[in-house]
Amino acid sequence: MAAMLVSQPAPGRSLDGAPVVVVAPAGTLEGRTKNGVEGFAGIPYAAAPLGDLRWRAPRPAPRWAGARAASDFGNDCLQIRFDGDATPSTQPMSEDCLFLNLWRPARGRKLPVMVYIHGGAFVAGSAASPVIDGARLAGRGVVMVNFNYRLGRFGFFAHPAMTAEAGGAPDVNFAFLDMIAALKWVRDNVASFGGDPGNVTVFGESAGGAAVAFLMASPMAKGLFHKAIVQSGAGRQPYARLDLDRPGRISAQMAGFGFASGAGLASPDAAALRALPADAVQGQLAFWDLQPLKFTGPVIDGRTVIDDPDLRFAAGEAPRTPFMIGSTGAELSEEPFAPVMMDLIRAQASAGDMAILTAAYGDPPDRALIDHYFFTEGARGFARMMRGHGAPTWLYMFDHVAEALRTKRKGAGHASELAYLFGNLPADAGPGDRDVARLMGSYWTNFARTGNPNGAGLPDWPRFGDGDPLLLVRDGTAGAARDHDTARLDAVERAMAARRARESVR
Repeated sequence: MAAMLVSQPAPGRSLDGAPVVVVAPAGTLEGRTKNGVEGFAGIPYAAAPLGDLRWRAPRPAPRWAGARAASDFGNDCLQIRFDGDATPSTQPMSEDCLFLNLWRPARGRKLPVMVYIHGGAFVAGSAASPVIDGARLAGRGVVMVNFNYRLGRFGFFAHPAMTAEAGGAPDVNFAFLDMIAALKWVRDNVASFGGDPGNVTVFGESAGGAAVAFLMASPMAKGLFHKAIVQSGAGRQPYARLDLDRPGRISAQMAGFGFASGAGLASPDAAALRALPADAVQGQLAFWDLQPLKFTGPVIDGRTVIDDPDLRFAAGEAPRTPFMIGSTGAELSEEPFAPVMMDLIRAQASAGDMAILTAAYGDPPDRALIDHYFFTEGARGFARMMRGHGAPTWLYMFDHVAEALRTKRKGAGHASELAYLFGNLPADAGPGDRDVARLMGSYWTNFARTGNPNGAGLPDWPRFGDGDPLLLVRDGTAGAARDHDTARLDAVERAMAARRARESVR
């Protein structure tokens, strides 16, 4: 573990091609040009959150003299990597990880800007993964940006000592503050790269998709983007509050207290907490071990996060920006850990909730309940809320299974759309796979350009309205569908509403 904590540049993934220099307000950058796309990697968008800057809002990155080399990707943030990650990375890891990457066409002005937020349950993930390399998407005529943000307890942390230090109003959601800092960097610098700071689309998948919803609902991100895409990230679960326990959810301060006590700090001050070794803070927190008594993830702090995103959306407290949202056909239901997810549903649901669900899904329930409960119903619900408040809205279902996997899978798994969207397909991709990549890239960049995913040569994607129309991507093509799994999703919606009524703390 210690080897991953070294805070210094180390060999990792790099861009190749001919040098290209851009002078931006942040400083002069030397990137690389290849196949008509210019790439710039490892750009610091904030100061390294080390030492006294740990668990503080991001500070401005130090200025540099001359041209900064921008061909090497920066460190990944500290995490425990896991087998089966759809967007794997082998970059060195460090607390010094607040870097962004940018790709642009070699020629272009006032181009739409797309800013991607990676997933990973808020405890893993990397902007350096080859799967989400932005070169091919940029080649479609957009400026493409992605970035790292603090993960795990580095990204979300509260403790009574930190609250006392801050006079009762602590920063808690450092990951979201990093995202806001990255979006501000884009606002201030992207014009130098040919991008239009007045036409920014933020999009993300899984935790990155959830982050998009949080940012839409946060007054601190107001005006930093103009369109939004949530991919497999819309949920209705209640999040932790700073200093108040709620049924089934420990408060953020109590989680921080539990972590510190376990690390041998029963009554620390803020300085003692910041002096903990990085490996102790990381503490083996992982996708498969989220340590619910010692880590909460996003926190309702009344500042960065005002309330649960679904409640903010329902109240009309999200901007009426063009909005796209969806999920995959078999998010988690075909994974080896699917029984664990079904047990989690049973643990969250009351007897009455389960009666509603088993009436629709059978007893024992069809595993599709896992996908619908955690992803699909949320996507439909957020689409309905945005439509109800007048935002142009589009809903999709990605259920294309790679041709090489069709003997092993029936439906498209979680994050499986990313290789198609970014155009980074494996060598064994078939012609139908490449057709889907063309469709996905076109829809997403059209949406970034105009706020409408439709365009010449594409199957029509109906705007969301009565009958819950969506775009269904499957078997190498796409087409409109209506009333997709309506009865089952209605049952999930009723069960979720009952759970919300029990668990809400006002």
